[in-house]
Amino acid sequence: MNSLEGQFLVAMPDMADERFAESVILIVGHGEEGAMGLVVNHELANLRFADILDELDLGDPDAVIRLPDSIRDRAVMRGGPVEKGRGFVLHSGDYQSGNTYKVTEDIGLTATLDILKAMAFGPAPRAALFALGCCGWSPGQLEDEIGANGWLTIPFQRELLFDVPVEHRYDKALAILNITRASLSTEAGHG
Repeated sequence: MNSLEGQFLVAMPDMADERFAESVILIVGHGEEGAMGLVVNHELANLRFADILDELDLGDPDAVIRLPDSIRDRAVMRGGPVEKGRGFVLHSGDYQSGNTYKVTEDIGLTATLDILKAMAFGPAPRAALFALGCCGWSPGQLEDEIGANGWLTIPFQRELLFDVPVEHRYDKALAILNITRASLSTEAGHG
């Protein structure tokens, strides 16, 4: 199978693993060693970006309090069940550090504190998504799951990652394929 790096996975409605129900995942790495991705459509409840800044002591508490609400209240995504305490930032290509991994021509992945400081205090990337945790697949596992109809794949679309509201990303991902939840249902509806 060709590498799926930079593509989205969309969970089928009958996904057996509840941790991935209605998930949209951006694959950030895929090769002989396996695959890694980040869920981009499930927020962590009761956790905001300012909480992370406070917890990691990434700025003077007074400076964090003075941040605009758009930064303080930024959502923290549930990136996946692996390394739940580790942060990952998907961001536009205008931000680069020595620790940035290029996922696509326009998207980077940075998992170091410098990106969090930049997001809070500048210079920030034009667009960014912060997630705790990631998804991982051993060699051949993802290919097997796709072969068993567990996932649909969608080519990368920047709009889906940064512009579509989080709560609409699953339905938008399906719409990109010209399908709906109803057309994917594994059970017939009865009135």
